[in-house]
Amino acid sequence: MRTSSNPAFRRLPQGQGGYATFDRQGGGMMGGAAAYADTQASQAGIGRAGAGERPLTVDDVVVKTAITAGVALVAGILTAWSGMYFLALPAIIVGFVVSLIVIFKQSSNPALVLLYSAAMGVALGALTGALEFSGTNFQGIGFQAIVGTAGVFVGMLIVYKTGAVKVTPKFTKWLMGASIGVLILMVVNLLAGFFTEGGLGLRDGSPLAYLFSIVCIGVAAFSLMLDFDMADRAVKEGAPAKFAWYIAFGLMTTLVWLYIEILRLLSYLRSE
Repeated sequence: MRTSSNPAFRRLPQGQGGYATFDRQGGGMMGGAAAYADTQASQAGIGRAGAGERPLTVDDVVVKTAITAGVALVAGILTAWSGMYFLALPAIIVGFVVSLIVIFKQSSNPALVLLYSAAMGVALGALTGALEFSGTNFQGIGFQAIVGTAGVFVGMLIVYKTGAVKVTPKFTKWLMGASIGVLILMVVNLLAGFFTEGGLGLRDGSPLAYLFSIVCIGVAAFSLMLDFDMADRAVKEGAPAKFAWYIAFGLMTTLVWLYIEILRLLSYLRSE
């Protein structure tokens, strides 16, 4: 079973997925594999749809993802329009705390997922609004970032569905390594900023900063493919319908990162 670089998808239902060659009715090795899959799913806190529960469908994932993204978009637009940019830090804190609760409890509670989306929408709206009104060079940058994020999402979904790039174990390991490397560089750059102006130069608008932002956008974009793959497997392995909220949350975490990186790159371009 492949894992996603997105922590929200680390414990999706474990099962046979695309590697199954035996059926549940075959007994022997087949029955053992099925029992093992059920045990793994149970240990992860995410079981298969039980009696009376409707299994997860692609439509469930699409609808719940659209709702969470819509909540974030509306919250962001209202925050930017109202000028309440001081809400950025409180919203980031709320979003971070809620995300930890959802991830570690493996919660499919729609209230928590929507609270996370609303909080991050407020945070991103505040940051975007403050940037837009800081000078004429940045007017309209928020709309461009939204269009760019949506474009990357749709593009990577097409790439995944057409099989142009295969989500293989090797691809997954490479991408997870790249994600960890990017995170380490971000932390080191932040710490270095306390001692030297600009830190390592990864976020100061220099050519190196351009390159780093492009790399981050690329890693975030390909992370969407892992998210799509894990969601696809959850559908195939019969997770309960309510699990769509958890999948929507995982996709939102990647979209938030992608939006921030696109916004940052656009700010570099607009500053010239």
